Amino acid sequence: MTTPGPAVVEASELPRVAALCVAELLRQAVAERGAASLALAGGTTPRAMHEVLATLPGVDWAQVSIYFGDERCVPPDHADSNYRMARESLLTRVPIPESNVHRMLGELPDRDAAARAYAAELPAALDVVVLGIGEDGHTASLFPGSPALDEREQLVLPVIGPKPPPERLTLTPPALERAHNLVMLAAGAGKADAVARALGGPLDPRSTPAQWARRGRWLLDRAAAARL
Repeated sequence: MTTPGPAVVEASELPRVAALCVAELLRQAVAERGAASLALAGGTTPRAMHEVLATLPGVDWAQVSIYFGDERCVPPDHADSNYRMARESLLTRVPIPESNVHRMLGELPDRDAAARAYAAELPAALDVVVLGIGEDGHTASLFPGSPALDEREQLVLPVIGPKPPPERLTLTPPALERAHNLVMLAAGAGKADAVARALGGPLDPRSTPAQWARRGRWLLDRAAAARL
């Protein structure tokens, strides 16, 4: 796992820089393959990126399929739903067909069946996966010490996280490895230690799962990059 140098920008510029990066990767995928797939992340930084992305020209949304890197096991209209956040901040603001949006069915009681069903919907390789990093070094819903970090075949698994709501569905390391592009967003001083471990620490993704995204494009504000 190798990484190019991270891009460090002012906090106010991070949403726009991230949106421009994602938009360019989507345009490239459509130009090269006739379609693009984008997996979205939850959180405040991705939300701000979504709001800018929705305003950018040149993305052929009819050719973009939307997926999710993880989801809380709640109904789609729940305040904790990543789908709801994405719908409010992006999906209702761009001309994307409803059939192009593939949400994780986190509300299903059979979490294993929901994971298998979602894995069956995924393309062979996602074009762009947007990720965030937690203060504990997690990414998507791959938390330190999780058995999901040892998965080598399944692309989606149900997991239990350390904070509410604990039940989640998440992409696994094999899904991240297959992706054409990973885009990691990090903002704030609270992320600085985790970013330093992820990019510069000893290779140990069981303790810092965000190392699975080391090869990706890391877009950081100055506070998150302070310990690099």
